[in-house]
Amino acid sequence: MFNIVAIFSNILKIDPIQRQSIVSFFWQIALTAIGFLSTIYFARTVGASILGSYYLFLAYYGIIGMVTDGGFGGAAVKRISEGEESNEYFSAYFALRIVFTITGILLLLALKDYFADLTESGMFVWLLIALFVSMIAGPISSGVAGKGKMGIRNTCEGINNILRVIFQVMAVCLGYDTAGLAGGMVAGIIGAAIIEFRFFDLHFARFKWDHIKSLFIFSFWLFLTSSGVLLFSQADTIFIGYFMSNEDVGIYRVVFQFTAIAAFSSTAIRMTLWPRVSQWSKTNEIYLIEESLSRAISYSLILAIPVFVGGVLLGDRLLGSFYGEDFARGYHALIILLAVQIVNVFQYFFTMYLDALDHPQESFKVTAIGVGANILLNILLIPLFGINGAAIATLATMTLNALLAWRVLSRYITIRLKHQNLSNIMISSIVMGVLVGGYRLFIPLSNIWVTLLAVVFGGIIYGFLILKFDKKVYTEMRDIIEKIGIGFVWPGWL
Repeated sequence: MFNIVAIFSNILKIDPIQRQSIVSFFWQIALTAIGFLSTIYFARTVGASILGSYYLFLAYYGIIGMVTDGGFGGAAVKRISEGEESNEYFSAYFALRIVFTITGILLLLALKDYFADLTESGMFVWLLIALFVSMIAGPISSGVAGKGKMGIRNTCEGINNILRVIFQVMAVCLGYDTAGLAGGMVAGIIGAAIIEFRFFDLHFARFKWDHIKSLFIFSFWLFLTSSGVLLFSQADTIFIGYFMSNEDVGIYRVVFQFTAIAAFSSTAIRMTLWPRVSQWSKTNEIYLIEESLSRAISYSLILAIPVFVGGVLLGDRLLGSFYGEDFARGYHALIILLAVQIVNVFQYFFTMYLDALDHPQESFKVTAIGVGANILLNILLIPLFGINGAAIATLATMTLNALLAWRVLSRYITIRLKHQNLSNIMISSIVMGVLVGGYRLFIPLSNIWVTLLAVVFGGIIYGFLILKFDKKVYTEMRDIIEKIGIGFVWPGWL
């Protein structure tokens, strides 16, 4: 048996950056698992149409929530992380957040008639409640992140998701369906904020116009960029809802969420690196920035590429078995969106590093081009190809964004990709794909257990190969396991 106390004690002794990465990584695993299992339950319980209504609510909440934040949250994290006048910057951000949120809520009430899809489903009131709650929870989370406590922030994000799922399941069982899903989301935000506040060590202080001005200068471009990213991620949902049905929205978003397993490494790494890169930028430690970018891309692709291969081979059976046969028609969209996750690794980090290096205006220009292209392609392709058209639009514009961001970022730092690492990932993924393809050829995937066995088989094969081929990954994994002290005996034959 593992000594849990000893394990946690050992984790606390690890280098802070490595420790934060470990915490973030495992929380992303937990969050992905929670999202995966809860979506399966809701897909089979309420169906694609009600799920589609909920996802439309999330799309509106995300876009309007971004507007009410004004980009000040990201700016506050950066300024607080720099360590100078942290309390003043937090106070300025909190005041701005209140003003923007209250203004946004009043505008929504005035424009209520334009949100008929939300009012008919009873979601409009929940949208207002969610925005009000986020007005308090957002600054708390930004303050914790700005102080470098990413492990705490990620833990609370996990708690948010756990509470959300618990309340949503309870609400669905009581027959509240769409409104229950929205209410559960709000309950999760409140619960996580209460816990996160216990680790909050900033306080209100008298701020000056210079603090607001500093936040405005940085947040202006960050807001435009973040808004663009959000529009980029939600435009397909909104246009599918407009041109097609809520059922199509539900299938598309379920498929998109299914691909999240390919991205959780990127998310965990990004959460850890953002404040660090900001610090390195301020101290002009360019070598650390360049090396961290190279490693971040390599470690993200370690998961994204094999998941794509596995999805191509097993995706149709996984969708039908997990969510129901109605969702199996999202298979072709699944393949395209898994390719999106590979491209997104590059786009994700290139734009993040531009922001962290204090070039948010450059990041915005890249994002703006992508958003414009994405909206145009969604309008053209969704009526022709349905959800597959939305997926194609996302892949095309994500590729465009990645290329543009690479070109801009290369002006400020040298981008060095670890070609040997990429070769190891590709070879391991191909070998795994051949073996899993042989498995499916000779063993019919007649039920979920046989399909899951194929997934486990492929995962074991790939894990063995990548550790065998990539000695750096092997060494770092071994060192981390030994530092944590979980009692795992590393095989000598690896």
